[in-house]
Amino acid sequence: DVVETQEHYKSRWRSIWVMYLTMFLSSVGFSIVIMSVWPYLQKIDPTADASFLGWIIASYSIGQMVASPLFGLWSNYRPRREPLVISTAISVAANCLYAYVHVPHSHNRYYMLAARALVGFGAGNVAVVRSYIAGATSLTERTSTMANTSACQAVGFILGPVFQTCFTLIGEEGITWKLVQLQLNMYTAPVLFAAVLGVINIILFFSIFREHRVDDMGRQCKSVSFEGEESGVPDQDAEGTIDHVAVVAINFLFFVILFVFAVFETIATPLTMDMYSWTRKEAVFYNGIILSVVGIESVIVFMVVKMLSKKTGERAILHGGLLIVLVGFFILLPWGKKLPNIQWQEIKNNSIPRTTATEMVMPFWSLQATVLPSNHTVEPVGCPVTQSWCLNTPMIYLAQYISSDILIGLGYPVCNVMSYALYSKILGPKPQGVYMGWLTASGSGARILGPVFVSQIYTHLGPRWAFSLICGVVVASLLLLEIVYKRLIAFSVRYGRMQE
Repeated sequence: DVVETQEHYKSRWRSIWVMYLTMFLSSVGFSIVIMSVWPYLQKIDPTADASFLGWIIASYSIGQMVASPLFGLWSNYRPRREPLVISTAISVAANCLYAYVHVPHSHNRYYMLAARALVGFGAGNVAVVRSYIAGATSLTERTSTMANTSACQAVGFILGPVFQTCFTLIGEEGITWKLVQLQLNMYTAPVLFAAVLGVINIILFFSIFREHRVDDMGRQCKSVSFEGEESGVPDQDAEGTIDHVAVVAINFLFFVILFVFAVFETIATPLTMDMYSWTRKEAVFYNGIILSVVGIESVIVFMVVKMLSKKTGERAILHGGLLIVLVGFFILLPWGKKLPNIQWQEIKNNSIPRTTATEMVMPFWSLQATVLPSNHTVEPVGCPVTQSWCLNTPMIYLAQYISSDILIGLGYPVCNVMSYALYSKILGPKPQGVYMGWLTASGSGARILGPVFVSQIYTHLGPRWAFSLICGVVVASLLLLEIVYKRLIAFSVRYGRMQE
């Protein structure tokens, strides 16, 4: 039998490449502001604290968690173009809203919260992307294609902070377009750029994307969701039940993987501002560079893991990735004796006359206090005294922080792609829209709890407690992986239709 015509093959892969781009833009929508949310929040609402920062970052994932199963269900019964176009349009509108959160005279923080939640809702199309790719690839193509998808996601995470770093050159004031009340600055330019990319993505959905589906052997099949653009025979290999124990296990492992990475992303800016006395602009700039380098590392890992998985299998690589993440967070624990610099701040407006500064700050920063002119307003830097742990917890050295970044940047992409590859193989030829929606929702739930968890624990108990608890969570996930290890096999292998 002819497995696939040349025309079908080219159209199928063009559509997959559009899905790669969609995944890229979804991650850009998240990461392009991740380093600047905190200083932007402080700028539009000085009363907002680190706890509210956690909720703003989590709101993206709340929106994605709600939307993913809905878009997944939609894609099971209707043309996938429909949820893809609608979701991307929502993200474009939400990014425009984010650019205007400075305009209202009150409740600015809540407008920012709503904007990020809607961007996340639009990013629920990740479930549609993953289910389409799982259905449009054979079993031998699956791991490689999932790795490419995750690589595109990683490139989005790389270029998001890079775009943000470039836009810092515009400055905090930037340019104001009074006619439409638009401030184009280092905080708003990135989201407007993301909105333009979203419009381009919508155009590609109409011009290039087509519905395609093949079975595990690569034979052309009828599309489950929409048969108008597809021809072929019904998939006879869909008979059988899915191993729901394996499904639940992968969902939990994926939750842990996304949870620890969300913690890592969220804590980067506050941690470096506290430990190294960086200003808001320095924290955005330096963390943007560090995370960009880590992102490049991740893309290399995705490329390597595609080849490595053919020799060792996905399960062993997933195990190794979790171990690397564990070591990365263990290194991040504060071990030394040197304490971080303590932040000075005047209660009302941070304006510190010389006499007041000398009285308040002499025990800590006597040199700085003596050179501050009267009426001078300076951004307070260092570890705030309102965080009581700053007075007795050792600082995390920059070498520790960078080493941890490198290890987490190595372990996370390995775990991410292996989870998706195993999950899609376990589901096999069954319609995967809803299942992929639940997997995306579990990851989104992790992105909700991760920022809230770390912002609360870090603010009140400090980095030692926060990172120790993370290490415990990763150890628990390793134990679960050992228990279900033998069940994490492909649907076709489980029913003896293919060799492992």
